[in-house]
Amino acid sequence: MSEVPPATVEGALPALRSPVTPPVSATVSSRPGPLAVDLRVALMRTVRRVRAEKSDEELSDGQYAVLAYLDRTGPATPRSLAEYERVQPPSMTRILAGLTEAGLVVREGHPADGRQVLVRLTPEGRATVRETRRRRDAWLARRLADLEPAERQVLSDAARILRRIADT
Repeated sequence: MSEVPPATVEGALPALRSPVTPPVSATVSSRPGPLAVDLRVALMRTVRRVRAEKSDEELSDGQYAVLAYLDRTGPATPRSLAEYERVQPPSMTRILAGLTEAGLVVREGHPADGRQVLVRLTPEGRATVRETRRRRDAWLARRLADLEPAERQVLSDAARILRRIADT
């Protein structure tokens, strides 16, 4: 597999650029400082756009994150959810109250510690997560289909590298 020079990849990007997106420079810096800025901005814009694709417009990003976590890991205590989401317990209590009221999660007794509760997804909560994932994947797949094969390969390589960075 041959490496695509940055100018070739960037030359195809203007067709995807919105009117407010500044032009991509002819040479992307490989120095850590400038590259960090470029990546941070590109990743944040992409994440914001992907997050806009959801099945329930009333759900906040924090509420959806809790639903997705429960779908991946199974029932959890409110404390463990707060730790994972890096929020204070009172904030998690409010998030869970909204999800409970919407019928997306239920609270049940902890099997090993009667003083604690576990939060689990309802079938409606699981359906919400699955539909949101489907929408997000479809949106991104449509955008990727517009790219050249070499650009998709660059993104495939970048995804692997970004996972490695995130896991450190």
